[in-house]
Amino acid sequence: MTTLASVSLPSHVARPTYDRTALKTKIVHLGFGAFHRAHQALYSHELAASKKSDWGICEVNLFTGKAPIEQLKQQELLYSVIEKSTEGATATVIGVVTEAMHPALDTPQAIIEKMAEAQVAIVSLTVTEKGYCCDPASGQLDQNNNLIQHDLLNPSEPKSAVGYIVQALALRRNRGLAGFSVLSCDNVQGNGQVAKAAVLGFAQQLSNSLRESPLVDSELADWIEKNVTFPSTMVDRIVPAMTEESFEEVQQHLTVSDPCAVLCEPFRQWVIEDNFVQGRPDWDQVGATFTQDVEPFEEMKLRLLNGSHSFLAYLGYLGGYQYISDTMHDQHYQQAVLQMMLVEQAPTLSLPDGVDVEAYAEQLIRRFSNTELKHKTGQIAMDGSQKLPQRFLNSLRHNMKNGLPYPCLVMGIAGWMHYVSGKDQSGNAIEIKDPMADIFANIFSSTFSNTCSEHLTNHDSVRALLSLEAIFGNDLALDETLFNQLTDAYQLIDTQGVRAAVATLPQ
Repeated sequence: MTTLASVSLPSHVARPTYDRTALKTKIVHLGFGAFHRAHQALYSHELAASKKSDWGICEVNLFTGKAPIEQLKQQELLYSVIEKSTEGATATVIGVVTEAMHPALDTPQAIIEKMAEAQVAIVSLTVTEKGYCCDPASGQLDQNNNLIQHDLLNPSEPKSAVGYIVQALALRRNRGLAGFSVLSCDNVQGNGQVAKAAVLGFAQQLSNSLRESPLVDSELADWIEKNVTFPSTMVDRIVPAMTEESFEEVQQHLTVSDPCAVLCEPFRQWVIEDNFVQGRPDWDQVGATFTQDVEPFEEMKLRLLNGSHSFLAYLGYLGGYQYISDTMHDQHYQQAVLQMMLVEQAPTLSLPDGVDVEAYAEQLIRRFSNTELKHKTGQIAMDGSQKLPQRFLNSLRHNMKNGLPYPCLVMGIAGWMHYVSGKDQSGNAIEIKDPMADIFANIFSSTFSNTCSEHLTNHDSVRALLSLEAIFGNDLALDETLFNQLTDAYQLIDTQGVRAAVATLPQ
């Protein structure tokens, strides 16, 4: 088989220049997805290339199929990252992966044992918002989550990332080993605190239910709190999902196929809370930033970049735009999202020192306009129930409280409400990928009464969605002014079309 390891690659493709056998598995990463490959793993690769690091990564997939792990093993744990812009493309083969595992290939116990090895200092995660099994409204562990309920009954055969981490920590404690740092690299506000709440909450529940277990007792949660750190991070890079066209492009660059390859933009940013219990790589030597306070960077990115992405995803998808870059060719969309960033989102932030918010917003418009990246609006639209509170609703509350404008935020939320109806404006079905998809489906299939077959009116749809406490809390549903504004925006999209609705926003 011809692989990255065996083929003679073109001279423009950068290959590892360091001794890969000198790397040690000091990081176990849960979630071998596209973003991690183009971000954290790339930073670690570049640090190893600087001859100053022996930090290798064991890649683990828990939720997705085993195919990516099998493919990675087949090409000797190598994969490629191709950075694309209108100026051209660069290709790099990443060599920092030392091992790759999947429960179906290696058993859950083997993965737990790997995380419990003494030299492992960091367990990092890119498992998306829903992977932490927390209630979005409270930020605490959701004890009704199916994965959590399974793991409490079967702690040695976990399915959730939280279950794996707690079992590995219990094993380390039992063996007299130190804890490790749990490093969330997910696009979640306060991701370190979310990870901590999930892990401690699960450990406490496990202690309550399994007091006879040799690994678990009433002091497990206290031990974790004292021996494990949960640094917060802010991560930023646009990494679209790979398509058949993307893989064809990879083959053109490499002259060999790479099923683990990713395409991404040149821009990247990583801000990390410097709070590691067993040390960490010097990622700052290759562009990362260590700080004691990630929150200002995090909120700026979540509200300006991610909030804009969600605005463009819902309204762009409904407007017939397949890619984010397509929306930037519509002057109304471009001006509306810029207005939202500068007028409705930026005033809600405590900006990091030295940040020029107008320059940052203009940079985002340029990044969104990169036609070389095929970032699908439908991809960004996934899991909206988990994203809206961070990207829209905190800013909305701030502006409502302080008498500031928020028409773009309202239109973005109305766009989401239309999207989760499961039908686009032509009546075509939308596949809703969201933990609350069944709840949305039930709302839109409801009727006025048991004897009436008419579907919900716009008024009723907005009311029902706004009443979902898991998303909107228990305050926004009570605000009649907001309800009326959302209903008007929802109705405008319904009657005039989404592009015309966006054109009514302040420019």
